[in-house]
Amino acid sequence: MAIADPNRTILTGENPFIRLSARDGDPNSTDASFWRILFCPAGPGHVLYLKSELTDGRWRIYSDNIAMARWLQKTVQGMLNPELKDLAIPVTDASFMKSGDPRYFWTEHVSSAEAEISLTWHDIGEPLLIHTQPNAPPNPRPYGVCTLLVPALAARLTLNGAQAKGQPWPREREGQPFSTCALAFSESWTEPR
Repeated sequence: MAIADPNRTILTGENPFIRLSARDGDPNSTDASFWRILFCPAGPGHVLYLKSELTDGRWRIYSDNIAMARWLQKTVQGMLNPELKDLAIPVTDASFMKSGDPRYFWTEHVSSAEAEISLTWHDIGEPLLIHTQPNAPPNPRPYGVCTLLVPALAARLTLNGAQAKGQPWPREREGQPFSTCALAFSESWTEPR
């Protein structure tokens, strides 16, 4: 028996992420949140939010739909990382391509006038299907999410040929092996009606 989620769907797409650090437990030396949006109030498109030693520790935003990038900052991405609520961070026009087979490896390519960026996930683990409701305990958030999280035990990010320092670290989620890097596919976010 199918049961429809009672909440309003505000976006659907993908949100793979890379979080690297020199040692387990250290602050992230690279934090990359990539979005491929199929549906949201500001239209479809791609955006990469990136902060790394390769960006001198400052956030950079690359997108092919600035309205969507800003909408995400005001909603889900701003909730996930409050530093990205800052709408003064410039958005750079970019184009996007993908390659790979998510069973083995996945690469997202971002190209702008001054930057060539590649994000690659490999050593892929077993997927987890996560479904949370808005404002659900124990850590209430204003949005709910249904996502297929595919952990990657290895990942790398390059900017103009330079590779970001640090590495992913193993984690556990819902009693299953996980990582600080993952492919988040079939991701849909909701809010209460």
